[in-house]
Order: sequence, then structure tokens, then C-alpha cells
Amino acid sequence: MDWKNFDLKDLNELELDLNDIGNWPKPAKIFVAILLAIVVFVLSYQLLISDQIDEYKQVTAKENELKLEFRAKYHVAVNANAYQLQMEQMEQSFSELLKKLPTETETPGLLDDITYVGTTSGLTFKKINWEPEIEREFYTELPLTLEVVGGYHEFGNFLGKVAALPRIVTLHNFSIVNQQDGLTLSLLAKTYRYKEVKTNE
Repeated sequence: MDWKNFDLKDLNELELDLNDIGNWPKPAKIFVAILLAIVVFVLSYQLLISDQIDEYKQVTAKENELKLEFRAKYHVAVNANAYQLQMEQMEQSFSELLKKLPTETETPGLLDDITYVGTTSGLTFKKINWEPEIEREFYTELPLTLEVVGGYHEFGNFLGKVAALPRIVTLHNFSIVNQQDGLTLSLLAKTYRYKEVKTNE
């Protein structure tokens, strides 16, 4: 059989004996060898190379993840001293803020302070009452309703002195009404008490 003039259709006309492969025409041998090579390549890829490629992708992804984790930890390690200093500063600031919150024993004293700054500002107290405490997650709100009589200048002086108190006091719900005895300022003052978290020992 002439290889140059060989046509795949000619294989259908040949009677090939699998037990006598050595006597097959050369083109038939080459065709079968190529076909076997393709089959072997496909099977090898599916059984060996494909799993290795998947494993390589997983290892590469893990490597990138570890690199990012290393960079994050390296950044923390390099800035550890700065973080420690920042933490100490935050703890100090928090401690100073806690000192400005009245304790249970200081609450009556705070009421005396507010009364004192009101009278020294030229105001007359009509009403000053503690309202029920309001429990929050980390602190307790202590509301105080106030009604004082005076003029605008005295009101401003009073509010400035309250803001300057050593304990934290916030002022809310301002209302000024002109009554027979003069201008009446109504407001809600709030102070706060830190709620210590109890731990089970």
C-alpha cells in the first residue's frame, strides 16, 4: 500500500487481524499508534496530571493566603510598640473619663454642686428632682429635672458653670417660658455612673 496515496477510507476495505499486527500495512500501523498515543495521553492527563493541577492551584491559593497573613502579622509585630503605647494612652484616657463619672456616694454632692452654681449665678430654683435611673449596657443614666427662674444672662452663666463641673453632666430639652415671676428655664440634666462588669471567678 502506497503511504502517499493512503486514504483513511482504505482502512475500511482492509481486513486487519489483531493477531497479525506485524503484517499490517505501514499506514495502518502508524494510524493505530497515533490513536493509542492519544488515548494514553488523555488517560494520563485525567488520572495523573489533572489531580496535580488541582493540587497545585490549591497550594498556590494557600500560599497567597499565608503571604497575606504573614504581612498582617509582620505589620502588627513591627508596630507592636506603637500599639502598646496607644493602648496605654486609651486606658489612661478611659480611666480619666471614669473619674468624671459620679459614684453612688457622690451623687448627692453633685446635686449640691448644681444647686450652688445655680444660686451663685443669680437663679432661683423652682424644681430640682432626680428621675428614675435608666440602665444602659455599660453605664447608668441619672436624669435630673430642673426649673430655675432668672434672666438670659443668668441662664447662660449657669449653663457655663454646669459644663465646667468636674463631673460629666449633659443638658437636654431646654425650654424658656415667660411667667408671672419671670423667665423660667426648664431642662433635663443627665449624669452617668459607670457599670462595672461582674466576672465569674
